[in-house]
Amino acid sequence: MPTPVVLINERTRKLVAEHVEVADTRRARRRGLLGRTHLDDGDALMLIPCFTVHTAFMRFTIDLIFLDRDGCVVRTVSRLQPWRTAMAWRAHSVVELPAGRLERCEIETGDRLYLSPLREHQRAS
Repeated sequence: MPTPVVLINERTRKLVAEHVEVADTRRARRRGLLGRTHLDDGDALMLIPCFTVHTAFMRFTIDLIFLDRDGCVVRTVSRLQPWRTAMAWRAHSVVELPAGRLERCEIETGDRLYLSPLREHQRAS
């Protein structure tokens, strides 16, 4: 079972997602969020590597954060509806979040996000 991880904004020190599922295999990236009816607030799917996302066959709206290899935000997309696409050429990974989460987390282009094991985050809190 993979180690539970959280996603943190280095600038604000705010938690972006409390439960991050990392999709770092071709099969996991291809499946993505297909078949799900929603993402709970605080959940996220991180696709690595990835620079383009489609929401074909999806049932709900999502927010996106495109990150470069250093974890810096190169683009954000709020409320991407089903049957749409979004991309960022410089991106190395994409974080898919529940719609509205971007606004609440105050994420800006240039922010650096990083993954941290849940147990380390709990000790630091």
